[in-house]
Amino acid sequence: MNVVTGSVLVMNRELRPMVRDPFTVVFSLTQPLILLALFGPLLGGIPGLGDGNVWDWFVPGVLAMIAIFGTSMTGSNLLMELREGSHERMLVTPLPRSALLIGRAVKEMVPLAAQSVLIVLVALPLGLSVDPFGAVVGILLLGVFGIGLGALSYSLALTVQAQDWVFWAVQQTLMFPLLILSGTMLPLDDAPGWMQVLVDVNPLGYVVSAERALFAGDFASVEVLHGAVAAVSVAVVGLGVGIRAMRR
Repeated sequence: MNVVTGSVLVMNRELRPMVRDPFTVVFSLTQPLILLALFGPLLGGIPGLGDGNVWDWFVPGVLAMIAIFGTSMTGSNLLMELREGSHERMLVTPLPRSALLIGRAVKEMVPLAAQSVLIVLVALPLGLSVDPFGAVVGILLLGVFGIGLGALSYSLALTVQAQDWVFWAVQQTLMFPLLILSGTMLPLDDAPGWMQVLVDVNPLGYVVSAERALFAGDFASVEVLHGAVAAVSVAVVGLGVGIRAMRR
């Protein structure tokens, strides 16, 4: 069995529980919807929000927030399989080891795309103005970023294995700085110098800027190029590290 066929089989296996219980995808949107309802209106009048439309600036950040919250926690599913022994049973199948990781990581695009579409539909009546083709490209870009982040999450699960608390400690420690330093909730133009250095090396920040440009239909913006490079780089690094961990 080749890697492509094996990855498709693993992806279908991972998607099956979501198809049987799609409510989990909707339920995971509770926090983003609360942010839209309670935090979005508070951003009115804050300088640094582009042309002044709060929702055009905030909604792409919320989508990036969904990506990092959802994909960074997916390793917990693998931890559960490690405890139950189902992962060991997968290892003795003819599936290539790399397919076990690639299929899981690529699966992250599906719930991420579904959640992003729902958020955009909810935000349209609130005043979001979006370029339809730009939104599609932006969601695909988030999917590529999510593949890399999901692969890194699985790598962390394989590394810590039975020590669940280590997984959650590392995940929480890294997730919130990445989120805050990406400018998803507040503009970072006036951030202090030491923080700006961290902002400049945060790949999520480039993805967020690209999302805002794409949703506005500004395909020629340099932010789109930077965001694409950041997303692809995270995907390549994540898959490389994840495949190595799975083979070991």
